[in-house]
Amino acid sequence: MVSVKQFWSWMGQRAISATVVAVDGRNGPAGFLGLSATHVSADPPLISVSVSRSTSALAEILARGRFAVSFLPEGGQDLVPIFGGSASVTGADRFRPGEWTTLTTGCPVHAQATGALDCMLEREIDLGHVLLLIGRVVDGAAREDSQPLILFRGVMYRSGSVD
Repeated sequence: MVSVKQFWSWMGQRAISATVVAVDGRNGPAGFLGLSATHVSADPPLISVSVSRSTSALAEILARGRFAVSFLPEGGQDLVPIFGGSASVTGADRFRPGEWTTLTTGCPVHAQATGALDCMLEREIDLGHVLLLIGRVVDGAAREDSQPLILFRGVMYRSGSVD
């Protein structure tokens, strides 16, 4: 049997973009660190995000039927503990640091994100303690002048240096 510790050790061997998944909740914005965000298809444009059932933003995403994914820029390292749940910041207060804007759906996207995908919820797949959300990309943005914040082996990297 593979332990949780072993699984994360193995998964940590791939570099990933630090992402925030957000929704325009009924009581203000809600979001979480979405390290599983990845493409599914380009035609039609679909992405997937794995969400723990304990994530407070999940109910808002399901109720609103939409979400956005922001690929954090190298200056966004302070947002990782906030949206990852290790800081004592919750709810809409998570959006106080940084500059946020919206695209078509009205969901928050980080204004300096290297890229952002605005999605309508296409499908949800029940995987036990997580839901796999499939989003149809309806809008997006990219900044060619910024560098991504990368996570590798549990360490944050920006432009080739370790934070």
